[in-house]
Amino acid sequence: MPEKNSKPSEVVHKEIVDEIRVKMSPKQEYTQMAVLFKLCGDGTRAQLLHALLFRELCVCDLAALLGVTKSAVSHQLKALRLANLVSFRRDGQNVYYSLSDEHVRAIIKTGFEHIRE
Repeated sequence: MPEKNSKPSEVVHKEIVDEIRVKMSPKQEYTQMAVLFKLCGDGTRAQLLHALLFRELCVCDLAALLGVTKSAVSHQLKALRLANLVSFRRDGQNVYYSLSDEHVRAIIKTGFEHIRE
């Protein structure tokens, strides 16, 4: 991030900079991506996402699996739900969570492939 009151650096390869500049996303999308990675940066949320990679699970089962309280799981799932990383459905008293789409599945799978290289 540029320092405040600093002037831009001199461009050495103007054509390359111009070529890439038109391919860059709006700044808002970089902020959204940072939030996405920040959410995945918490160990409990990462475990929840990984568990949901395998199948849909209810809050009670997720709490037992991770060894934390249902309240802690619900709190983390709310953050993941607000970021559209997980979705839920109700079945009577139980609420079941799953990954929201194939993009989230790909992020989790790719993350594990990367760290296991």
